[in-house]
Amino acid sequence: MARVTFHEERCKGCRLCAVFCPKGIITMSGHINAMGFHPATVSEPEKCTGCATCARMCPDLVIEVEKEAKKVG
Repeated sequence: MARVTFHEERCKGCRLCAVFCPKGIITMSGHINAMGFHPATVSEPEKCTGCATCARMCPDLVIEVEKEAKKVG
C-alpha cells in the first residue's frame, strides 16, 4: 500500500492527476482552497499502488507518494 499526500493549498485543480491515475481513484474535492480551486483528493486510498503517475503529471508538484516498505520474513 502507498500513501499519497496532496498539498491542497497549492493545487490548481487541473485534473491531470485524476485523468492519468490508472486506478481512477483521484477525484476533485468538494471544497475550495484559498486559491479558489477544487483540489484533488484520493477517494479510495487503499487501492493506491504507489505508481506515482499522479505526481509525475502534476505541473505544480503538489503530490507526494510514499510506498510502504515490504516486510521480509
